[in-house]
Amino acid sequence: MSKKMVLIDGHSILNRAFYGVPDLSNAQGLHTNAVYGFLNIMFKILEEEKPEYLAVAFDVHAPTFRHELFKEYKGTRKPMPEELREQVPVMKEVLQSMGICTVEKAGLEADDILGTLAKRGEKEGMEVALVSGDRDLLQIASDHIKIRIPKTKGGKTEIEDYYASDVQEAYQVTPVQFIELKALMGDSSDNIPGVPKVGPKTATDLMVQYGSLDNIYAHLDEITKKSIRESLAANRELADLSKVLATIHTDCELDVTWDMVRLQELFTPEAYTLFKQLEFKNLLSRFEEDAVTQNDQKETFRMTSELSDAEEAFSAAEKAGKAAFLVLEDGRADGDFAALALASAADQIWIFIPQGFLTKEYLTDKLKNLVKKGVKLSTFQIKNQYGYLESDETERFFDVLIAAYLLNPLKNDYSIEDIANEQLGLMIQSRQQLLEKLSLVKASQEREEAFREYAGFAVYTIFMAEPRLREKLRETGMEKLFEEIEMPLTRVLHDMEEEGVEVRPEELKAYGDALVERIEELEHSIHKQAGEDFNINSPKQLGEILFEKMQLPGGKKTKTGYSTAADVLDKLAPDYPIVSEILEYRGLTKLKSTYADGLAAYIGENNRIHTTLNQTITATGRISSTEPNLQNIPMRMELGRLIRKVFVPRSGYVFTDADYSQIELRVLAHMSGDEQLIEAYRSDADIHRITAAKVFHTPFEEVTDLQRRNAKAVNFGIVYGISSFGLSQDLSISRKEAAQYIEEYFKTYPKVKEFLDREVENAKENGYSVTMFGRRRPVPELKSSNFMQRSFGERVAMNAPIQGTAADIIKIAMIRVWKRLKEENLKSRLILQIHDELLVETAEDEMSLVADIMEKEMKNAAELAVSLEIDLHTGKNWYEAK
Repeated sequence: MSKKMVLIDGHSILNRAFYGVPDLSNAQGLHTNAVYGFLNIMFKILEEEKPEYLAVAFDVHAPTFRHELFKEYKGTRKPMPEELREQVPVMKEVLQSMGICTVEKAGLEADDILGTLAKRGEKEGMEVALVSGDRDLLQIASDHIKIRIPKTKGGKTEIEDYYASDVQEAYQVTPVQFIELKALMGDSSDNIPGVPKVGPKTATDLMVQYGSLDNIYAHLDEITKKSIRESLAANRELADLSKVLATIHTDCELDVTWDMVRLQELFTPEAYTLFKQLEFKNLLSRFEEDAVTQNDQKETFRMTSELSDAEEAFSAAEKAGKAAFLVLEDGRADGDFAALALASAADQIWIFIPQGFLTKEYLTDKLKNLVKKGVKLSTFQIKNQYGYLESDETERFFDVLIAAYLLNPLKNDYSIEDIANEQLGLMIQSRQQLLEKLSLVKASQEREEAFREYAGFAVYTIFMAEPRLREKLRETGMEKLFEEIEMPLTRVLHDMEEEGVEVRPEELKAYGDALVERIEELEHSIHKQAGEDFNINSPKQLGEILFEKMQLPGGKKTKTGYSTAADVLDKLAPDYPIVSEILEYRGLTKLKSTYADGLAAYIGENNRIHTTLNQTITATGRISSTEPNLQNIPMRMELGRLIRKVFVPRSGYVFTDADYSQIELRVLAHMSGDEQLIEAYRSDADIHRITAAKVFHTPFEEVTDLQRRNAKAVNFGIVYGISSFGLSQDLSISRKEAAQYIEEYFKTYPKVKEFLDREVENAKENGYSVTMFGRRRPVPELKSSNFMQRSFGERVAMNAPIQGTAADIIKIAMIRVWKRLKEENLKSRLILQIHDELLVETAEDEMSLVADIMEKEMKNAAELAVSLEIDLHTGKNWYEAK
């Protein structure tokens, strides 16, 4: 049986992967999508071919013999994007770590190297698969050389295969004739000139009829089309030059032996380390057990149910003064306390399984005792573990999840294995892998071993990562942010989640019924105006009704039909009732599915919903809400606002709701130091009316509602780095008019412009923006070669310090309100946070005191050049309180 060889066109496949795989980057900000895509293509090829030999050829950034013949060769090529350029040396390093032969030589192109190796292999009796995105290599195809051309889209790869017969079928020429076909029609990507006026169809027709370039010129008089005949006659030298440029050399001198390209073990320890650094989690499973786990360390993990072992371990932890712990609530039990992992040193790792005298209560009492004795405890996601600690003293705890998030807030899904990888260079199995393993393994010994490994490495990671993370927080100036805002907030969020909020199921059902009634009314009205029944939820059908049948203006046709996106319909809504009703219909159907139906699934005991408040999701530091999301309840439509009526306080209580007034604009006034904007706020007048008066040069008393509305859009737009295009879209005005608004705004508040420009420059220089409280937000987009991404980065650099500072202030307010309610020993509890709004379930006899606490603590959460103001209301449901 013939041996097989795979040859890969390095730059070509890397380039194809770069454009075919969505942008990826690791924790250090290195772009990795091209390398990741390349590896996926390579592994797919290797699995299919199972070759004995493998080599990857790269171009060298130096002139070749073709440039000497024709200086303009490849002169039209755009420079490589920086995000791709930085991945080329990484790709070579990865290949070398896997023992894969990489070949490059000054004066030669990768095509020549590949052609030479392919023909050598064929002479040796090998079957060759040559992988490239460049169809020039089709000229190398034969009965034993297969050209494989991958196409990557959305991360999925399909491959076209061409032997010599496939080339003939697809292009009507043999591989050798393919060279002369290219000589005739030229190649814009390589800037091969070809013969003027001879395109692909004409070139193919000529080659099919005459078979070769020489034969075409021998029968020049037979060519009936005058312009083609004359162009061929006048450009013989150009055709011959193009043939030379297009011909791949297959006899190059290369210092490559078969031993060098022989395929060895790919999954080496060196490759494993690189894959971890690049965060290629999906590819790590290809490595053998010995490369993945640290067996020596694993042997120190002790899993036990003995009381004497627990006494020894907790005594050692108390003596050490610090210990990492993790309560595991899955794996061996159904959502209950499964084990406690404890670490007091790198080689003192215990996993305690509740059994006999070693009960859950005993273990949690021991944990609480460590807290009382002043032992500093580290863990992962402490918010979920306060129930086992019963302590408000957050200064004693260190959450590695919160620390890792602060250091890289662009990553919104941190796991213990991520922290092990990034901080310790350690690869451990994930919780998901553990659960999968436990579902497959039946033998109790194997199950215990899997659980011991997971729990042991998890707590080992926490223990070892804590000092490194603490030092990095200190180095980045975020230690105070961590200790004084983020860690205390973990306790606040735990209590809020535990409390939950009451929902009346019967009112929720009635609300859903009311929505259905209105949805049906709208459906009937829309169909009547359209003159026929159709699926309103089908963009294709809707587009045809609006822009073909009804001939509404502004139709934008795409590959799949007319766009019916919100931005398209919003412009038409004021003038066309059907469009207005379609938008209302969409909003109500979403309300029905997301809230009227969706919320019912989350109602638990005592009719309370317990949302999850996420502290480590958003890049700016804002808290988010999931399962269910209570922060996206719509406020524009009255029917949307009415959903708040189903949220009620418990008997004997009311809701007290306080909402910061224009907090981001007030932060902007403070951070920019603009005297005009500060004075506008200190005057205690309507800020939007003041801005309108200044921007539109109109006396304050004469400002129209439209002017105020436009000024409001400018005020808030500036905070988000809005462009003249964006503002023109928002206000339905020309870009020129929008640009004038923005220009007048900056004339009115000149230091705002200086501040925003300064923030962008600082972010470019440092790679991140910073809030008043030291929170960093990396802005890698500013280094992008893509204009749209750089523009987005500039908007982020303007907005992140403002939005992040506002988020920090709200967190401080939450902590202060929560603490005061505790210190005053009140029955009232903070139960929800929605962007700039706090909701307290207030005992009726504590209403006045709670209002005073919220007023004082929220207003004094930060010292700004302008006052922080709140709107405070009470009510018997959330709707009334808002």
